[in-house]
Amino acid sequence: MKQQLLSPLTFLVFLCLSTGSFAKTIIVASLPELQTAIDKAVAGDVVILKNGVYTTTDDVVIKSQGTVAKPITITAESIGGAEIKGTGGINIKSPATYVIIRGFKFTNASGKNEIGAGSSFCQWTRNIFETVGVGNYLSIVGNDHQVDYNTFQNKNALGKFIGVRGTGKQIAERLWIHHNYFHNFSKQTGNGAEAVQFGLSGFSLSSSNSIFEFNLFENCEGENELLSVKSSAVTIRFNMVRDCKAQMTLRHGNFNKVYGNYFTNTPGLRIFGDDHLIYSNYFEKCNPAINIGNGGAEVADGAPLTSHDRPDRILIAFNTLVDNKVNIVLTPRSPVGLGATDVTIANNLIQGGEEAAVINAPFANPKWEGNVIYKVKGPGSIPEGAYKMVDPKLLRDATGTFHLSGANAGLNAVGTYPLITVDMDGQVGRKPLQVGADQISKDPAIARILTPALVGYQAK
Repeated sequence: MKQQLLSPLTFLVFLCLSTGSFAKTIIVASLPELQTAIDKAVAGDVVILKNGVYTTTDDVVIKSQGTVAKPITITAESIGGAEIKGTGGINIKSPATYVIIRGFKFTNASGKNEIGAGSSFCQWTRNIFETVGVGNYLSIVGNDHQVDYNTFQNKNALGKFIGVRGTGKQIAERLWIHHNYFHNFSKQTGNGAEAVQFGLSGFSLSSSNSIFEFNLFENCEGENELLSVKSSAVTIRFNMVRDCKAQMTLRHGNFNKVYGNYFTNTPGLRIFGDDHLIYSNYFEKCNPAINIGNGGAEVADGAPLTSHDRPDRILIAFNTLVDNKVNIVLTPRSPVGLGATDVTIANNLIQGGEEAAVINAPFANPKWEGNVIYKVKGPGSIPEGAYKMVDPKLLRDATGTFHLSGANAGLNAVGTYPLITVDMDGQVGRKPLQVGADQISKDPAIARILTPALVGYQAK
């Protein structure tokens, strides 16, 4: 007998009924009905908007309160099947908590989708964002939110795909932004067109303690900054930046971690601020790969928060740089920059390209050690004794990235770096550690170069 398949709507109803005996499933077919159902929703309820195209003139406002065990789910009948257009958007407001927004396609006006102050523990998952005009596709102000497996695409105006803000001087805290696909952001002529902006100058000294991981950027330009971090204590890990013309930038703030990321054919990473950890990243065909910012002022001495804060106490270690036009650089600043201080550049593997490092600005109290260079034009600014020329025998693997072909005593790292916890595959290396972003490990790889099939609303 032929098996009868359930329709997407019937399956959703069955799934929702099976997850909680007291949860209600409400199916609606208009935005007024959707707003009414949301206003009446209680913990565990599921509100399903039938597939179709819906035009907003006002925001759909969500103040509902679910629980960790029984969130309130607001979902399209099928992923991408319910399109929201018009002049309004989805606005989550205080005291909303534990609300899931799932499966919509947003083609409404930009600047209208927001997770507001006073809301918490809400999730936007498997949505498509392609909103219209100037403004952010999605703004985050509240704390403890999750944004995952969404596609942000085809932006051609000022604003951001995601803009993170906060309240007062405090950036939004404990966000988890992961497995999103950001692609096709055309070049803009004004400032304010970062693909993702994490804060503003006024938030820069506040700690977010947020994680931005496993996201893919492709074909994004917008302006010169791609992911612009203007806050402190943000972890940026295991992301992929491919074929972009904008630079990931630690613009303001301190104590950020950037590790396990992949950069190919992009302007790489630029660094301002203090006490950042930059390690286990992979750069290929970038120009430049790692750009140490030339400070224009010192915030710790009372300079305005809008300044290009001098980089102090930065660790740049265990990165792999392959065939980059420019590898590690610190460029001049007009009229005279403050350069950077107390920067450690250690155990990096640099193969191909121009000089391994070019420092053309004040660079007080640097620490250089253990770097390996091969087939570069020369060591450049790396002092004698802080590098050696060794063929690392890199091999390109099935994922498309260069890895070590095996343990090599000639690549043994120098010094002790307990803050280096994982390599570019998310593995813990066995001792002795090797230079560069790849370590020899028996642990399963949890990170890799990303493709569109692994992120976004269609990811398996």
